[in-house]
Amino acid sequence: MAHLVSIVMPVHNAERYIEAAIRSVMQQTYQEWELLVVDDASSDASMQIARRLAASDSRIKVLVNERNTGYPATPRNKAIDAAQGRYIAFLDSDDMWLPHKLEQQLPFFGDDERVGVVFSNYEKVDADAQRADRVVIAPSYTDYKHLLLGNVIGNVTGIYDTERVGKVHFRKVRHEDYAMWLSILKRGFVARNTGTVVALYRVTGDSVSARKMHLLSWQWNIYRRVEKLNIFSSVYYYINYAIRGLIKSFV
Repeated sequence: MAHLVSIVMPVHNAERYIEAAIRSVMQQTYQEWELLVVDDASSDASMQIARRLAASDSRIKVLVNERNTGYPATPRNKAIDAAQGRYIAFLDSDDMWLPHKLEQQLPFFGDDERVGVVFSNYEKVDADAQRADRVVIAPSYTDYKHLLLGNVIGNVTGIYDTERVGKVHFRKVRHEDYAMWLSILKRGFVARNTGTVVALYRVTGDSVSARKMHLLSWQWNIYRRVEKLNIFSSVYYYINYAIRGLIKSFV
């Protein structure tokens, strides 16, 4: 039996990229999905593009925030609340999935009830989606303690099972995707990697990965205020995170 996958896509002024992102969902080999596009008060043509594509495919649903919230957590949570699928996956409006993404990931949940999350490797591309074999390879498995060392779950690849972990929302903190994955694994669940490249992550001047100094402060906040680790544990994990982040930056 095929289970429905709900795909969460927050949007704010993404007219240059959003059509490619949505079409990458439409091209999935696994067809049991719904795409929840949530506009966070865009001032460009993003919603016109999304509505045009939605008119051609009833699985695409467009939701709107009348005011810009400033946090991607808010539109993502709106989509999660509306989601009808057993599985919830995430795709930002400037990234793209490869056609086999969902088909490859769903079998990895298997019969092991501990597997709450499945993720994969991904490839960095430039603003024009030009590929240069910049593949980010993650470990085959992670749990809470390992994830504290640094986020190996690329949000563009992550998917979780609501029957096992429930509907999990984002907190209004920076690095909100990392905080969400931690909140799932902290409850004893594990995450498995398919070992395949399933997505293209677009690196632009506006992307989070372009703001390295901010990431360092956001990470510290996760350790101290979200996970409430003591100072010694926070320093240990922070050093590990910084080293791993430096290595990843060379990809």
